[in-house]
Amino acid sequence: MWDERFSKPGYLFGTAPAQFLVDHKNLLKTGMTALAVADGEGRNSVFMAQQGVSVTAMDSSGVALDKARALAKDQGVEVDFNLADIAAWNWHEKTYDLVVGVFIQFAGPETRSAQFEGMKQAVKPGGTLLLHGYTPKQLEFGTGGPPFVENLYTEDMLRLAFGDFEIIELRSYEREINEGEGHSGMSALVDLIARKPVSS
Repeated sequence: MWDERFSKPGYLFGTAPAQFLVDHKNLLKTGMTALAVADGEGRNSVFMAQQGVSVTAMDSSGVALDKARALAKDQGVEVDFNLADIAAWNWHEKTYDLVVGVFIQFAGPETRSAQFEGMKQAVKPGGTLLLHGYTPKQLEFGTGGPPFVENLYTEDMLRLAFGDFEIIELRSYEREINEGEGHSGMSALVDLIARKPVSS
């Protein structure tokens, strides 16, 4: 399905990073390591690499990764791109200063818990997890994201899932976004920034 979606000419979600990452650019520091989860066509991993972050990116679509590699080359940065099913990704292999998930709501409740636990494991003690997605109100806007309410995030859900981290920011809001044809228009969004305890 994803290869088919990404096979259209151009970049489905554009080449500019998500505004969420731009808003939190101060968290991206030279020398840090980051994992970009289900990174698609590379717009977010490339942006992080441009800030001096050493980025590992994974996605299940080879078509998307080909575009991501082309984008990285065009922008003059290096990213370690990996073709991988998120369900089979080895979260334990390496830990990162930053683990970033932007619009990764293809997972329903039956797999989301394992996905969240894996992301938490991949964060170094003292490191930061950044998660950006849609709230259920997004179904009213219909400007991107899955059409399944069970795949969408609420503040309560994220507070429960990441309650063992120090929650730095957790907020839902509405904003006009224009990120390619895949995300375009008024949107109902939620952001989570959480730090893993040093003692973990």
